[in-house]
Amino acid sequence: MQVLNFLTTEIKVLLMSMLPIIELRGAIPVGMALGMSPMHAFITCYIGSVLPVPILLFGIRPVFKWLKGTLFYDKVIHRLIYKTLNRSHYVEKYGFWGLLLFVAIPLPGTGVWTGTLAAVLLDIRFKTAFPAIILGNLIAGILIMVLSHGAFTTLGGM
Repeated sequence: MQVLNFLTTEIKVLLMSMLPIIELRGAIPVGMALGMSPMHAFITCYIGSVLPVPILLFGIRPVFKWLKGTLFYDKVIHRLIYKTLNRSHYVEKYGFWGLLLFVAIPLPGTGVWTGTLAAVLLDIRFKTAFPAIILGNLIAGILIMVLSHGAFTTLGGM
């Protein structure tokens, strides 16, 4: 890890929150464990997790189209699409509110990346999808911050 010593804690946590699977749900507790205050970790992670959303909303479709033309990635893309659509029936049924809740629930398989993919696959327009994802991510971030702060406070008192 000596290669990453030049990066500040904020940059490390910001970059971590941009990654799929980890997102702000994993980066907030890491930021707090690295000494950031709960609010500092939340703000840094929220910014990092929101940065890829417009790029993903506009870029997923052309990338998927290109990857579907390859033998190996065609199967991977179809599996990813199937898994995402299988989880996103509430998004399809309730639109904005379904997408907001899908992103807001801090469970594995939900979040900004999956919510954005679901929005693209369900042809939800940018002006509907972007605010729903941003607000859902805000709710998820607040929940994770509060839960992490409580856990660190409880464990710190032992």
